[in-house]
Order: sequence, then C-alpha cells, then structure tokens
Amino acid sequence: MRTRNECNRREMIKTLGVSVGAACLGMPAGQAAPARRLKVGQTSINWGFKVESVEPGLRDSAKLGYWGYESYNDAVEPIEENPGWGKLLEQYKIPMPSSYFNFNLTDPTVRKAQVEKAIRLGKILKKQGGITAVIGPNGVNRTTYDFKAAKNDLVTTLNEVSKALTDIGLAAALHQHTGTCVDTRDQVFAVFDAVDTRVVKFGPDVGQLQKAGTDPVPMLKDYQSLLRTIHLKDYVGERAWAGYCPLGMGKVDLPAVMDVLEKAEGLQYVMVELDGTANAPMAPFECARTSKEYLVKLGYTFRPEIG
Repeated sequence: MRTRNECNRREMIKTLGVSVGAACLGMPAGQAAPARRLKVGQTSINWGFKVESVEPGLRDSAKLGYWGYESYNDAVEPIEENPGWGKLLEQYKIPMPSSYFNFNLTDPTVRKAQVEKAIRLGKILKKQGGITAVIGPNGVNRTTYDFKAAKNDLVTTLNEVSKALTDIGLAAALHQHTGTCVDTRDQVFAVFDAVDTRVVKFGPDVGQLQKAGTDPVPMLKDYQSLLRTIHLKDYVGERAWAGYCPLGMGKVDLPAVMDVLEKAEGLQYVMVELDGTANAPMAPFECARTSKEYLVKLGYTFRPEIG
C-alpha cells in the first residue's frame, strides 16, 4: 500500500508536468495539442544487438528520413574504437541523440563499476552531441525476485549512476524493461517515489508497458514532467518480434500516447523500436518504413528520403 507522502509526491510531479507543458506550448491546460513538434528516431535493435548491426541500422534510418539513431550498450565502445562514431554519423548524415546503457542496479558490490561505466560510455555519447542516456536495468529471475529487499540498493545505484551522467551533461532516463528489476507498473511507481528526480528522469517503453498489462497513457501523464525519451513500439502478442509489431498494427493506443508526449516539455525525441527476431515476417527496413508511414498519418514529418 502506498503512503500518503508517496501519492502526494507523484501527484506533484503529475501536476508540474501538466502546467509546465501547457506553459511551454503557450496554451492553457486541457486545450488540444498544436502541430506535431517531436522528432522521431530509430533504436538500433530493429537490426540486432551486435556491432555488425550498427551500420545497416544507421543506413536504413537515414535513408528513410528518421531524425536520429539510438545506439545500444554492446556496440558503443567497439564502434568508437573502430571506425569511430563520428565517422559513421557523418557518413550517413544522422545524429545520435541517445544511447541505451545496461546497468546492474541491484548488486551493491558492483556499484562503483556501474558509475565508472556510466562516465565512460556517457562521454562517448556526449562527444557525439547526445542528450539522453537510457538506463536499462539488469535482468532478474522474476519468479524469485524480491523487489522490496532489492529496492534500497536499486535506488542508491540508480541515483549515483544518474548523477554521474547528469554531471556529464546528459539526461539520465530510467527505462522500465520486461524481465528486469524494474518491470511492472507498481515497481515504476515505487522507484520514482524514492529516487532523486533531479537526476533520475523517465524513458519508458509503451509497448512493454502494454505487454505487462499496463495502459501506458495514465503512466505517461503521471510522469509527464520527467519524460526525456520514449521507446515507441506496438504490441500484438504474437510470436514474431517478441510479441511486438510495427506501429499501428497492435493494441497500443498510439494516438493518445502521442498526444500526451507532445505536451512533455522535456522531451525532444521519440525512438521507434522493434525487437528483431529470427522469425520476423518483415525485414528491418520494411518494419521501419511501416512505422514511419503510420506516424506520417498522425502528422509527423521526416527528413527527405535518400536514394
């Protein structure tokens, strides 16, 4: 059961999001959103998690006119070593506003190493003009995981990692993730009731919330003032793509999601994502194109397609 203080803190965050968002847009709260302002990018995992998946992802994202590319943890340092992110981003003329970094938040014996990793990878992202580090929590055995027992260590490490990233000049956005130490709606609420929200921001995945049985729209409204990035995917529940699907083909109320996101003052980019799997019925390029076509119908614009 939540305490009165926890509920009041969340209500304060929610109220701040509504009022600041309305002020930023130059309109009273409750009025319809204006023309679309958010830029839409792609995350790397549509093409895979390996180093060799990076260049096809950059090439396709740029070709389709996406506004940015989000790199993934395992590829950040190898690509920086050879051939260098600057060279690839210049070659494909696409920015890298964010990167997804995995951190062990629950084991206090590796806390120092997690902070050092945040600084090391964060500097690579910042060097390329990045603005948001997406914090991916560590995986756990969900059948035996004791969130209450892990919470204090989780919050402490999350605060320290986020402060290190903030000090570099990046927004640190916690990304709730299926099968990890921060997965469910209640766990997200409990974490944000405890962390230092001056440094810990939010970067949820709307498809994963849907998969977990949570309507993403109310949660986005609750934490609107903390939103710094979004993984935008749809969920249909079939075997391909781990149950996810290109935008507009699943159950997520994406028009309502986008209307909330447009009013999030701290949000500049939303990143389309789809978990690449071996049995996918569409190639990554076609997945990215299908999602783009859906977003165009919602009023979003893209850069001119290349070639």
